[in-house]
Amino acid sequence: MTRRCRGCGDTALRTLLDLRTVPAADHFPPRDSPVRPTESGHPLRMDRCAACGLAQLADDDTVTAEPRGIEPQALRDQAADAIDRVRAAGLLTGATVTEFGSPHGGTWLPLSGFTEATGPADIVLDCFGIMHEPDQRAAFAARAAATAPAGVLLVQFHSLAAIVAQGQWNALRHGHFAYYSLSSLRTLLAAAGMSVVTAWEFDLYGGTVLVAARHGSHPADRAVEELLAAEEEVLAAAGGLQQVVDRHVGALHDWLEDCAAQGLRTFAYGAASRAVALLAMAGAHRELLAGVADASPGKQGRRMPGTDVPIISPTDLVAAEPDAVLLTLPDLLREVRTSLPQLDGCWFVDDPVRPRKVDR
Repeated sequence: MTRRCRGCGDTALRTLLDLRTVPAADHFPPRDSPVRPTESGHPLRMDRCAACGLAQLADDDTVTAEPRGIEPQALRDQAADAIDRVRAAGLLTGATVTEFGSPHGGTWLPLSGFTEATGPADIVLDCFGIMHEPDQRAAFAARAAATAPAGVLLVQFHSLAAIVAQGQWNALRHGHFAYYSLSSLRTLLAAAGMSVVTAWEFDLYGGTVLVAARHGSHPADRAVEELLAAEEEVLAAAGGLQQVVDRHVGALHDWLEDCAAQGLRTFAYGAASRAVALLAMAGAHRELLAGVADASPGKQGRRMPGTDVPIISPTDLVAAEPDAVLLTLPDLLREVRTSLPQLDGCWFVDDPVRPRKVDR
């Protein structure tokens, strides 16, 4: 059966990144359950449409329920900043709001002065939600329909340009069906009858973009044009993303082996989806990595998929008196250094070249 683009329906799909088979990113088995070979047997590939530019998950054979994570402080801080910027731009107007949420949790509600709409809303919010929709064309149509004729649709996404520029290959995961450039997002919105009027950049996840869109045809401001020009240059090198994978996986494996050879007790922090393929492909096991701490009670007492590495609480991590702690999500650094001062001097931030030690 011929595959078609999730956004525009074209058949001109080209492979951008192929991880072959990995564990499901959202299934954390019980801690003491055996690690079976089939656990790491799920194909994971990113294709890109030559017609509309949308990067997308090729297939997903996983059917699992994700233990809901704890919303990090960095995400809450960025949400507050985003709302302030939208308000300052004069776009946070009207009285009603609708939010298309993310299955990972987190919300931009309540918005002061707004009530949740029962029909088309003045403000429609989507923060990392729409990428979870298998049918992208229908998803954008639904959000356009939820936006009042004079309303504003706000969509935030992890930038494909940032993924390419920073070698974030492990942003690819099951359940994330789309990876947007600003250009592809504009195309998808245009097909739903909407225009991007402005955009903002944030450092979250190495590079996220928030766009504001309106019904009809409207000119884009300078911020949009500058972002489009910058991402065009970066995405010209998108084919090199595949080459980052082996280098990153090999560097992490070598670092874990080096730590073990020195007799260091090594742990990680953050049982996030992007850590699943990375740790499994790097051959992590309990002799190299004693545990992965995570603040989510739903993940504690389980293990990292495809490995025997247990997931523990932050309290247990401190009690273990680790020599080195690999932070799988760099955005959490400020938060964990504040909440876990006992570990100051132990932190290493994951990096495609080699884990980077954080100074005291």
